[in-house]
Amino acid sequence: MDVLSLASSALLALLVVGHLVLAGSDIGLGMLMPHVARGPGQRRRVVAAIAPYFLASEVWLVAAVGVMAGLFPVLEHHVVAELRPVIAVLLAAWLVRDAGLWLRARVDRPGWRLACDAAVVAGSWTVAAMWGLAVAGLLTGGLTASAFTVLCTLVVTTLFALRGAAFGAERLVGPTDAESADVAARVTRPLSRLALGATAAAAAAALLPGGPEPAPALLAAAPVAVLAAALAATSGLAGPMLSRHTSALAIAVPGLMVAWAAHLPSSPVPSVTGMFVWAILLPTIPVMLIGQVWLYRMTRRPAAGATFFA
Repeated sequence: MDVLSLASSALLALLVVGHLVLAGSDIGLGMLMPHVARGPGQRRRVVAAIAPYFLASEVWLVAAVGVMAGLFPVLEHHVVAELRPVIAVLLAAWLVRDAGLWLRARVDRPGWRLACDAAVVAGSWTVAAMWGLAVAGLLTGGLTASAFTVLCTLVVTTLFALRGAAFGAERLVGPTDAESADVAARVTRPLSRLALGATAAAAAAALLPGGPEPAPALLAAAPVAVLAAALAATSGLAGPMLSRHTSALAIAVPGLMVAWAAHLPSSPVPSVTGMFVWAILLPTIPVMLIGQVWLYRMTRRPAAGATFFA
């Protein structure tokens, strides 16, 4: 692989992982809304915590799709061909969730807000599950009805919820009410244990028919070991305090696993196209990285009580 193709592949992996780490926060917290928010005031605070965080996280996914379409058309064709139903459902759920966030505060009626909250929860769960199916499909070379597909989807979905719990533990702290933050912090340990058990089961199911295509042992084992270590640390007594960092590391692993171990079609990046795309991207990548760090650090700050969205 030439230098241009290698750098472009690394950039695509970075963008996908960046999206998972950032979007995992708002998607995961949306999944947990019924558990961490027991009344209208607490649900409003959850929405205020998510928004406008979700807008910046979506930039990373849009950038990843643009890089894949511009520099890796063969890979784009493979992803669309193999995962067309998953992509369609993911996009529909994404729109439903975003509609719930955008429209919640537009009508001052309890029924309307409850419907929008349901859209946020249902859309968040569906997006997380579709990401799990996408990871399983890319690792196995296509969607298969197998134990590995089910367990991989469970792992990724649980990682989204874990990331959301860690996010909520800091963002939901209020001046007078920290109950939601406490509930979110407490749930990090059982979620990490569930994800750890599902990871072990998925690793075993990978050896069965319908599992991932064979890959070099080190490439496959290294990400799994990192994931297991992050989840084991989160499941301990200090788990809630570590979860802000360990959940970010854990949810990055599925993207890295696909980049390292999946058998994906590839072709050299055309030099003219590559230079043109990189000329556009080079000024923006540092800005996006700075934005990533800023958004990551923003999770330490409690959300405002009222926003445009809530």
